[in-house]
Amino acid sequence: QLQLVESGGGLVQPGGSLRLSCAASGFRLDAYSIGWFRQAPGKEREGVSSISNNGLVTNFAHSVKGRFTISRENAKNTVYLQMNSLKPEDTAVYYCAASGKARRWALLERDEYDYWGQGTQVTVSS
Repeated sequence: QLQLVESGGGLVQPGGSLRLSCAASGFRLDAYSIGWFRQAPGKEREGVSSISNNGLVTNFAHSVKGRFTISRENAKNTVYLQMNSLKPEDTAVYYCAASGKARRWALLERDEYDYWGQGTQVTVSS
């Protein structure tokens, strides 16, 4: 059974940091590109960052560029999203997703992704 599980969310003050993890089970993550998406209440799900299957290509939304980094450890079947200098507008449920058809690219379009995790809540508030 293919499964993605996010972890690492929580409550953090503005300016703080969190590291999200996306762990895969039931399939080898190195055959997939991974994207991180987020959805705030009342808003559409948007792409935040993505990384190709070999880690050589990354992509970031303009709103997080310079603050977030993405990395992967294929040996651990895990992808990470390091979030620094967090802002209240980063508050959302964060999802990771896997794409087999676009594995060589780092795309931020939801339709390119086949498998999704259940999400982890990130709240940035003082």
